[in-house]
Amino acid sequence: MLSGKQRAFLRSMANAFDPILHIGKGEISPAVIKQADEALTARELIKGKVLENSPVSPRQAAEEIAGRVDAEVVQVIGRTFVLYRKNQKDTKIILPDSGRDI
Repeated sequence: MLSGKQRAFLRSMANAFDPILHIGKGEISPAVIKQADEALTARELIKGKVLENSPVSPRQAAEEIAGRVDAEVVQVIGRTFVLYRKNQKDTKIILPDSGRDI
């Protein structure tokens, strides 16, 4: 679970990214899930976009994809969403300390 500080850090990183996932009228296909899984393994942080002709809302798309690839939804703004999944073997993004005592 990401803390607010970590979400803010990831949002600032994703600001410069272009969407690599596009959800259209074909809904969320296995190919989209595979693409998201591979991209998260390679990058850890990805941005997606839900096109206007899509039958699913951006929040629904983000949550469904995140659930199926074991990622976290960082943010959903308008028709754009950001997903994060840490790569255990080759970590690229070092998150700031959560600031919580466990």
